[in-house]
Amino acid sequence: MRHDLAIFDFDGTLADSGEWFSGSLNDVADRFGFRRTTIEEREALRHLGNREIIQKLRVPMWKMPAIAAYMRRRATEDIESIRLFEGVAPALTMLRQRGIKLAIVSSNTEQNVRVVLGPELAELINFYGCGSSIFGKAVKFRGAMKQLGTAPERTICVGDETRDIEAAKAVGASSAAVTWGYAAPESLRRLKPTLVLEQVHELERLAG
Repeated sequence: MRHDLAIFDFDGTLADSGEWFSGSLNDVADRFGFRRTTIEEREALRHLGNREIIQKLRVPMWKMPAIAAYMRRRATEDIESIRLFEGVAPALTMLRQRGIKLAIVSSNTEQNVRVVLGPELAELINFYGCGSSIFGKAVKFRGAMKQLGTAPERTICVGDETRDIEAAKAVGASSAAVTWGYAAPESLRRLKPTLVLEQVHELERLAG
């Protein structure tokens, strides 16, 4: 099916920020009092859903807004170390040339997203829904569809985590799971997304 709107996650989907996130995690754990992890443990966490990860790390849900705000500040400080995945720029450009509207919904800030995209790509994005809570993407998805006048059945949500697929299902949209980001491919496939994309150039499949 051809889609009229593609809603993208940012970190791990368009931006290669996995190494930055992994390198920051224990510092954040020390600051907010949850479990530190080894490299091996962090790899094992990739096979779990987002709620399971939070439980494993023993992170109180009431601390999540403060943790998210702190991570956004750290991302701003380290923004020069975060780059787009190779192939993202031509893929987004091609989708817009095919007449598909583009949105980005992310827990990161709009300013950080725009800096990493660069001015030309940033102008291609029709809607920014940034600063979302970890499980608040469905609300942002609905906002994007409403503002851009697109029905759920003509919308596809693209992300690298289980929560992206869950949020897409919650709003009645299609989903595309990308395997080059955070979550292990099998954890994404278990949720039966509409599409599974294994290489960045496959984003062209969103055009139908």
